[in-house]
Amino acid sequence: MSEQQDPIKVMVVDDHPMWRDAVARDLTESGFDVVATAGDGEQAVRRAKAAAPDVLVLDLNLPAKPGVQVCKELLAHNPALRVLVLSASGEHADVLEAVKSGATGYLLKSASTQELLEAVRRTAVGDPVFTPGLAGLVLGEYRRLAAEPAAPGAGAAADAPRAPRLTERETEVLRLVAKGLSYKQIAERLVISHRTVQNHVQNTLGKLQLHNRVELVRYAIERGLDGE
Repeated sequence: MSEQQDPIKVMVVDDHPMWRDAVARDLTESGFDVVATAGDGEQAVRRAKAAAPDVLVLDLNLPAKPGVQVCKELLAHNPALRVLVLSASGEHADVLEAVKSGATGYLLKSASTQELLEAVRRTAVGDPVFTPGLAGLVLGEYRRLAAEPAAPGAGAAADAPRAPRLTERETEVLRLVAKGLSYKQIAERLVISHRTVQNHVQNTLGKLQLHNRVELVRYAIERGLDGE
């Protein structure tokens, strides 16, 4: 029984027309459905709301509205959207700001076409994708955030007197997510399918009333699940 999967819908946002067109063309040729493009932040927000992409490939340095703001607004509008930042900047502050605004991954523009295509595929299923060297930085930031007292009302689930019960397998998956493993690595480690890992993560998010992987990692680290 082979299920026909719809192509992943992607939108490309970049203020350089030649770069934007090249990325859109590469994605289209590889079987993605490029549903929209935009050259500035205002246009990006407007068109993304209309086109409803699965993945937003987003440059941070945009006229009219910065990429981080675009990311925040669109995720508030549609929390299921996945955002892959494609930036020329490897500055740590830019990376961390993008992750805090809800980006799933961060790739430098020096990446190869093949790396970009693979990153979009992985972003679509919620896997965090980072240019090598940046993943450790992001995990360090998660740990720093977890060590800070949560803002009032921000950690309602964390402050609850009784945490919802997770199954043994959900806890195991959560522990590996907190260690920074990708869904593919978790699937290999636990000898289960990629989809099963996704299902466990979705169930855990639902039980804990969290919205994304950033909150999930923070929750796990607060409970010391990232240790050996």
